[in-house]
Amino acid sequence: MPSDWSPAFASLPRSAFLPDLMWPHDMETGRSVAVVKSEDPAAWYAYADSNVPIVTQWDDGDHDGVSPGTVFTSSSSMPSLVFSMLADLDVRPAQRVLEIGAGTGWNAALLAHRVGAENVVTVELDASVALSARAALERVGLPVRVVHGDGFLGYPEGAPYDRIIATCGLRSIPFAWVEQTRPGGVILVPWGTYYGFTEATARLVVAKDGARASGPFTRPVNFMRMRAQRLSWPEHAAYVPAEGTGDAEKTSTTITEADLLGGGSDIVGFVIGLRVRDCVHTADRKREGTRPVWFYGLSDRSWAVVIFRDGRPEARVYQSGPRRLWDEVRAAYDWYLERGKPEFGRFGLTVTPEGQRGWLDDPADSWHL
Repeated sequence: MPSDWSPAFASLPRSAFLPDLMWPHDMETGRSVAVVKSEDPAAWYAYADSNVPIVTQWDDGDHDGVSPGTVFTSSSSMPSLVFSMLADLDVRPAQRVLEIGAGTGWNAALLAHRVGAENVVTVELDASVALSARAALERVGLPVRVVHGDGFLGYPEGAPYDRIIATCGLRSIPFAWVEQTRPGGVILVPWGTYYGFTEATARLVVAKDGARASGPFTRPVNFMRMRAQRLSWPEHAAYVPAEGTGDAEKTSTTITEADLLGGGSDIVGFVIGLRVRDCVHTADRKREGTRPVWFYGLSDRSWAVVIFRDGRPEARVYQSGPRRLWDEVRAAYDWYLERGKPEFGRFGLTVTPEGQRGWLDDPADSWHL
């Protein structure tokens, strides 16, 4: 079965699913810009046909006006990413597909073009987004079943499925999706940890006995998180005393800022998140050659900070609480180096009723996440 989706893309242009007012991501400035079709149709179509993500909703629909809102909460992904994820899904004609996150309806339409509209179900939590997706799908003659509901629960009424694809980022994959997928079926999910924003698509195959789904990561991605799994960002003051580092343990490290933050690569943060549970980190903006990188425990009030200064061979480390977060992070980084700096494709994920396990190269040699 060829994985080429070009005929579907040619028959179903993204422009047929985009709203009159949209906010494409300007690749040069890194910002979202408002474009109104009725006011500048040439620019609108140019963005619609370009390989950029396009924001279609801000602030869970509570945003008004043309200017960008605070947090983008629904979008149309880059066509190249949509193409690659559909290729990874490897869906065959007449197979049953469940999509988690309808968005504009474009992805569901591409799936319906291959397998038939009657074989696709898409679940969307946001009522207005679901309504718009349903209308767009009906306009192009592909009346996919659009369900307004919680995609975390799947959609058991349409099960079993041959394929499940999520178009939102997850931190925990529900076993309900495994239960609703046929043995040998594929679940494709953008997955990451709360350590940072980097995600990778996990391509999980359901075991013959249906007791687990397991498979490797395919590529780094970055999606809006499922609403139920958004992180309530830790309040700095709840961790660090007002007087500063206080009686925190003081040490130093020779690890560099570039090493810890990946030097432009997403893999380092992804690996540390796989190895250090219940931890989130943030890098402050560099000021006068100094950059603190903070770590906060999500299971208690442990914290750590590494303060990098340009030109210094060592960085000062402070850590406090029941966990020594910096020691855990450094151990994870050393683990990554000792294994030859493995890339995304060597890591994988296994989902069982008991939870999730990560692994490197061999699913039998895994650890709890």
